[in-house]
Amino acid sequence: MSGVIDVIIVGGGIAGLAAGYELQKRGVPFVILERAARAGGVILSEEIDGFTIDAGPDALLTQKPEGIALCEELGLGGRLIATGKPRVAYIQRGGRLHPLPAASVLGIPTALGPFITTKLFSWPGKLRMGAEVFVPARRDDADESIGQFIERRFGREAVTYLAEPLLAGIHAGDVDRLSLRALFPRFAQIEKRDGSLLRAFRRQAAHAPRNPDGVFRSLPGGLSELVRALVAALPQGAVRLNAAATAFSGAADGRFRVETAAGPAFDARAVVFSTPAYVTGALVKGLDAELARRCDEVPYASTGTIALGFARDQVAHPLTGSGFVVPRVEGTGILAASWLSSKWPHRAPEGRVLLRTFVGGGRDPDALSRSDAELVERSLAALRPLLGIRGAPLLARVYRFDRASAQHEVGHLARLDAIERALARQPGVFVTGSGFRGVGIPDCVADARATAAKVTEWLRT
Repeated sequence: MSGVIDVIIVGGGIAGLAAGYELQKRGVPFVILERAARAGGVILSEEIDGFTIDAGPDALLTQKPEGIALCEELGLGGRLIATGKPRVAYIQRGGRLHPLPAASVLGIPTALGPFITTKLFSWPGKLRMGAEVFVPARRDDADESIGQFIERRFGREAVTYLAEPLLAGIHAGDVDRLSLRALFPRFAQIEKRDGSLLRAFRRQAAHAPRNPDGVFRSLPGGLSELVRALVAALPQGAVRLNAAATAFSGAADGRFRVETAAGPAFDARAVVFSTPAYVTGALVKGLDAELARRCDEVPYASTGTIALGFARDQVAHPLTGSGFVVPRVEGTGILAASWLSSKWPHRAPEGRVLLRTFVGGGRDPDALSRSDAELVERSLAALRPLLGIRGAPLLARVYRFDRASAQHEVGHLARLDAIERALARQPGVFVTGSGFRGVGIPDCVADARATAAKVTEWLRT
């Protein structure tokens, strides 16, 4: 390819697209190279037989406003929708679904009444959780797993029926390996500042106004609406699909070259890698072995999503709420299930319901070795006794995300510091995406836009 582009972005997931959007706002020319036939990465929405399915993430968290703000900038603010009422989620225990106690922060109670009456925890478990107010605070900055933190402060039952299915489940990871400081830094900060999470959350709840529309938002056509709006907002031809980067090298004049499987090579003054960390590691190996090694160390998990459509009268359960998570000890073979047609409006035709299960992750790393038919049957076996399902589904779709969930395990922040030091030795090379500084959509958007700002500043120095 003739000419030199200011910036090449390798990877067209949400982070790569958001980085491109921010560069465009700052007047910096760029090209995004995406290996797949579509942009968006794990964000994938489909309409099949009147069902609107989110195969990957289906919500934006309002408490992290960067995703919402991006939607508003793109003209999607008026299309954002809230979850349906009642806004309740469940946790499976003993083959039954128990509602997550009301007035809680990620399951940690902020009011006494719902916590006392819940049947999710035993009385010894409740007493141990309540004793958290007497547990001495850890004052150092050493990293620990989510499981270690919750057990230290709330006891083992809280790990089994709260932290493992909910806190670790969000990230499809192992509760005894995921880093608290990387994924839930607020918990560590509150402990260090206030001593007790229970006291701090109750005090905050007493003064914070309750959001009547809940904390999650989506779009009527699924989150692929956001991807399409981002692509449409970028310059024509800026996103190159079916253009997998195969080699990366630096030149003596300070420029960089990215070769692609499609044929053309691209020369640029700066390169932003928004690919999974292991892909980034493979590409930068010839430039900086230490950077490559550190990127390769970031573990990833594989997950699967199974969408199931039924006639309403095939499902006995009222499906009030958003769905449920499944602790490992329940042994059902799924991580969680969402009732998408209850959670979001207009996701299923009249007289139909849409359900979604999740498999794999750190709990079941071999899940994707099973066939589609096996994964569907496993999901049905887990759902039937809980929801009273009769007959075969009207719709069944399996979506596979191989090595797509970055695992920020204990030591991740130290590894990230090492990656940052290695990047400082390679001016013009930048990284963003879920393998590094943030996992969810809002975090990826925020980090991508901040990275684009750093790229712009570097180009203009």
